[in-house]
Amino acid sequence: MSKIEEIIKICKQRGFIFQSAEIYGGLKGFYDFGHLGVLLKNKIKNLWLKEVVFKKDNIFLIESSLIGQRKIYEASGHIENFQDPLIECKNCHNRFRADHLLKGEYGEVKLKNNKPLCPFCSGELTEERNFNLMFKTYVGPVEELASEAYLRPETAQGIFYNFKNILNSMRTKLPFGIAQIGKSFRNEITPRNFIFRMREFEQMELEFFTHPNEAKKWYDFWLNERYNWYLKIGISKENIRKKIYKKDELAHYSDATVDIEYNFPWGFDEMEGIANRTNYDLSRHSHFSKEELVYFDEEKKEKIIPFVIEPSAGVERILLALLLEFYQEDEVNNEKRIFFKFPPFLSPIEAAILPLLSNKKELLNKSQEVYNILKEKFIVYYDDKGSIGRRYRRQDEIGTSFCLTIDFQTLKDDTLTIRDRDTTKQERIKIQEVENYLTEKLKF
Repeated sequence: MSKIEEIIKICKQRGFIFQSAEIYGGLKGFYDFGHLGVLLKNKIKNLWLKEVVFKKDNIFLIESSLIGQRKIYEASGHIENFQDPLIECKNCHNRFRADHLLKGEYGEVKLKNNKPLCPFCSGELTEERNFNLMFKTYVGPVEELASEAYLRPETAQGIFYNFKNILNSMRTKLPFGIAQIGKSFRNEITPRNFIFRMREFEQMELEFFTHPNEAKKWYDFWLNERYNWYLKIGISKENIRKKIYKKDELAHYSDATVDIEYNFPWGFDEMEGIANRTNYDLSRHSHFSKEELVYFDEEKKEKIIPFVIEPSAGVERILLALLLEFYQEDEVNNEKRIFFKFPPFLSPIEAAILPLLSNKKELLNKSQEVYNILKEKFIVYYDDKGSIGRRYRRQDEIGTSFCLTIDFQTLKDDTLTIRDRDTTKQERIKIQEVENYLTEKLKF
């Protein structure tokens, strides 16, 4: 079994990630997140907020609507440009992204008369046609052009059409940023690679507005900030790189773009993109809405259409990278052990309370007492099912950093043992010292 297959198995078995609506056969490109998956996603999002928003003085949060009217996406260019090249097999009717097929992502490229054939049945393929990736819907009871709307394909547009609201309500000056974490939706032709390419996913996005003359400086600043964040959360330099886009590869709105890529099992691929979007977005929304989206410089008495620097990251892609990065196998007592070696600040469960198996009421009461104290400040789990060895293995497998064992010695001197997941070594400390111990170990 390959590494990613093992991870997918653990994710389902231990409650990280499930195929959406699996009892009905599943829906391709959609996944549900269980208790541990939600906890890990929240850790990622909170670390992003801490670094991007709360450590800065000029970044403001927003939460915009998931559905937007057609006019928004005409202005943004999505109606015209948000398309992928689609080809279909005339025989088995499987559909493929043409560029992905030619790269060999569906298997070996078979040719006939220098034209690619279906990788599944070797059938003839149709000519390429453009396929718009947005999910269309209608607002209200009548399906007509005036009521046409779309599930947002990115979180950025809600930031742009709220530019004036944030500028006025927060009484801010250039440069400043607007940040958003939320769901986006793309009707991918062929979602693949587990949670890497999905049809419903979560983004962490910042739009940083700056004077055009300072755009290059802030582009370099945010590229450096975002790259170093990945190193800070524990991803090794060997597994991360920057991909600089050439001029002919840039999106229609971009003057410069760099992707931060992770070394996934299929090769290096994007986790986050940092782009200089110039003044494209505000100019377009000004034109289509007839609202002036500008910044007025009081000192120079001039109107400025700010440039925008955009770091945009995929939550699920980062989550998958972390699962791959911290997956470990070793041996303990001559038995194979599988575990996630998350840094403590990333562990979905920060500490597990494991009472010694006993019917002694005082022991169980003391264990519950410790659990009730710690759950006020930490993400803790109470586990009293099975042998202590099996419970250690369960906690190791989900990445729990510390296991706290309450035993008969605890009843005598109010101490317990703390077991370190990575080394499996144990030390005995006073219960009153546990809070400070965990606080220190869980620092980011």
